[in-house]
Amino acid sequence: MNEVRTVLAGRGLVESPRWHGDRLYFSDWSSGEIVVTGLDGAGEVYARVASVPLCTAWLPDGRMVIVSSQERRLLRREPDGSFFVVAELGESGWNDIAVDGRGNAYVNRVGFDPMAGEQFRPGFVHLVAEGSVRQVADDIAFPNGMVVTPDDSTLIVADSYRHELVAFDIGADGDLANRRVWAALGEGTPDGICVDAEGAVWYADVPNERCVRVAEGGTVLRVVELDRGGFACTLGGPGDRTLFVVAAEWQGMTAPSPVVPGSGRVLAVDVDVPGVGRP
Repeated sequence: MNEVRTVLAGRGLVESPRWHGDRLYFSDWSSGEIVVTGLDGAGEVYARVASVPLCTAWLPDGRMVIVSSQERRLLRREPDGSFFVVAELGESGWNDIAVDGRGNAYVNRVGFDPMAGEQFRPGFVHLVAEGSVRQVADDIAFPNGMVVTPDDSTLIVADSYRHELVAFDIGADGDLANRRVWAALGEGTPDGICVDAEGAVWYADVPNERCVRVAEGGTVLRVVELDRGGFACTLGGPGDRTLFVVAAEWQGMTAPSPVVPGSGRVLAVDVDVPGVGRP
């Protein structure tokens, strides 16, 4: 069950895997590309957006939204391949995104630029709804992956620096309340996350080179060891019982290249509990 297969290799800093339809989409930050692949690993470019970070989510109507951090914009890819500007985000440091069943987009923002050696400042979560942008949470030390639970009641945010998953109740207006630690992870450093049908969360871990399934409260349910840093994960494939992990050889935020060029891979491992299409 823990056999890790390589679906696709030879990429750069890979992130934001999303299973949609019967294919896997992921971002390659090094090349500024969003790539789509089947289980056979035959990848092709779905969109080009020169941005680091470069994260994506799917709207309920089947269109993709893209965080173009360099432009400080949230984009929507139209059926003809063009881009529509959903919102001007302002500020800087935009990172990951999660969308709920109403089409509200939660986008988080890192409060400093670690690649430029800036002094630490905690980050935020913003809500983009009907073109407006407003802050709905703060004091996330380093916000990374996010997921909305299938009933649209809860937003879970990975805080990499505090080694925890943080949860918020989602109100009818999209605001966040009742902040709490969903799971303390010890030495675990969560990056991208996804949720499964039993309500457990998988998190990818770069420094510990693994992907871990945890229950609310922090009980570890399963660990998949990797041979390189795991940046993000999602569930999909036949019956939604494949865990896809995007991984690469990490060199550090201040290195000339954060990952070893060409070391980015899409990995796959079978799981018992299926996914729910989030993210």
